[in-house]
Amino acid sequence: MNALLQLGQDILQNQPFSQLLGTQLDRFEPGQAVLSLVIRDELKQQHGFLHGGVVSYLADNALTYAGGSVLGDSLTVEYKINYLRPAIGERLIARASVLSAGKRQAVCQCEVFALAHGEEKRVAVAQGTISKAGQ
Repeated sequence: MNALLQLGQDILQNQPFSQLLGTQLDRFEPGQAVLSLVIRDELKQQHGFLHGGVVSYLADNALTYAGGSVLGDSLTVEYKINYLRPAIGERLIARASVLSAGKRQAVCQCEVFALAHGEEKRVAVAQGTISKAGQ
């Protein structure tokens, strides 16, 4: 395992909300991050879809990981999410990448997919600005 991925997993272990949801860091390298979680009944809303807050959380965390991969310790300054379709399936996957980065901020994008029966369907897209912590 590379050192950046190990660092990212250590950080994830110290995020109580991420632990509550069962989030996994699947990929973490300069400019990119992939996070995922198992879709469970406890995370669904009344129509049987994954709650939008869970989709938004995973996108936000993936954006911040992607930005943090080039900035170091970072926080989300702002982000926007577009829900494209209900998240239905066994697993939710967020893939984020850095679009542009300076010394203190990075603009990142994220695509969120629901994996159902071996097929991924894009359920949301997000974009955000990530800032170095303490700035």
